[in-house]
Amino acid sequence: MLASAPEAIISHTDVNDLLIGSVGAVLAWGMIDGIMYALFSVFERGESRRMLEDIQAASTNEEALEIIADDMDYLLEPIAGEDERKALYGSILIHLQKSTPQNIGVKREDITSALGHVLVAFIAVLPSIIPFFVFRHDYNLAIRVSILVSFIVLFISGFRWGKYTGTNPWKTGLLIMSVAVILVLVAFFLEG
Repeated sequence: MLASAPEAIISHTDVNDLLIGSVGAVLAWGMIDGIMYALFSVFERGESRRMLEDIQAASTNEEALEIIADDMDYLLEPIAGEDERKALYGSILIHLQKSTPQNIGVKREDITSALGHVLVAFIAVLPSIIPFFVFRHDYNLAIRVSILVSFIVLFISGFRWGKYTGTNPWKTGLLIMSVAVILVLVAFFLEG
């Protein structure tokens, strides 16, 4: 299907450099994703703390209820009537008036979640790396098998995602795999 590169063009060193660079890039993006997750967790706690302080500093219950409504109406308006929302906000206000603000700083859960992002990123590319060890004497074949394995993994991921979201799993799997095929073809034709 893809044009065959001459054997002399792809050397053992080139493939090893490509493999090391690819794994390094995946780990770097996993770390970036993990750090961003941890930072957003801290920011979210900061926003919750700010809201709690605003509610507790409100001079009247109506002012405090307005703060809660501003934060939650976008979510509850489509599914609950005004009276139901007011009753819920009243219950939330009673609870929040007695609450103490939580610590905003980085928590152990943030760090373990960040490390989890790195691990997931590495595990996600592991099937695509295995052909380089199995076919270490034929790197052209290893590259083709790696690409094929990547397409299969993307299809399976899309299929499972489709089942999870309630959409057609076959269409979702094929769509995600097709996008990857198009990107590989574009890179191939641009000699990337």
